[in-house]
Amino acid sequence: MEWSDLRVFLAIARKGTLAAAARAIGQTQPTMGRRLRALEEAVGHVLFQRTAGGFVLTDEGSAVLGHAERIGEEVLALERALSGGEAQLQGMLRLSCSDWFGTYVLAPVLAEFGARHPGICVELLTDARLYSLSRREADMVFRITPFDEPEVISRRLLHMPYAVYARRDFDPATIGAGVRVVTMDIGFSQMPDARWLARVLPHARVGFRSNSREVQAQLCAQGAGLAVLPCPLGDATPGLMRVDLGETPPGRDTFVGYHKDMKRLARMRALLDLVIERLAN
Repeated sequence: MEWSDLRVFLAIARKGTLAAAARAIGQTQPTMGRRLRALEEAVGHVLFQRTAGGFVLTDEGSAVLGHAERIGEEVLALERALSGGEAQLQGMLRLSCSDWFGTYVLAPVLAEFGARHPGICVELLTDARLYSLSRREADMVFRITPFDEPEVISRRLLHMPYAVYARRDFDPATIGAGVRVVTMDIGFSQMPDARWLARVLPHARVGFRSNSREVQAQLCAQGAGLAVLPCPLGDATPGLMRVDLGETPPGRDTFVGYHKDMKRLARMRALLDLVIERLAN
């Protein structure tokens, strides 16, 4: 039994199809099928049912899955331990954060970091997915929820102020019943700023919802309605101005985290030091 075959097995189990699994680990689909057959021959069992909707684990496959996941975690732990001991300021760092935070807060710091350390390539992933530090999907993660994983080292980085924004030609005297607002989508309607906006303007009409802060900012700039935005985004968006509703929207804390096995990685330490120096408050 080869570990590389177990890696193929795990990818198929997680993705459900050969094509998706092949993309996930950078293999070709024929290679994935060949390695799966080799594993099934080695263990003497069929591990997946081939269905029209994809690959479904058999009972034997489910039994293999738990062992394969534990082996995979040990391999990743070894990789992290070895990577954590690297002292040279070169190589790659993969970061994860929200889209607007990457654009308006992190990008200037990363540009400065790149000028200082040209041998390091920084890959920045900006989407709503929570990337796993333990699986090395990212080396460093910035997010608004605290980290509770025991293997993650984290700290509060900064408190982000929010404000109400409107198109620059908006007349604040027109705020009243029926005023239009741009806010979070239903899935994020319980976020503090969305609840605050609903409380302060209880009779407002929701004109648009979006899970993207940048989309909210652009809609607001086009006159689609008032929006509560992070100040770095709202202040930098052309055509917007702050509006005083008599009460300041709640801000949000931003946390940064990395796996404990990576704490000795020199290039990550250098980036973290610069991020703290430039952004921490």
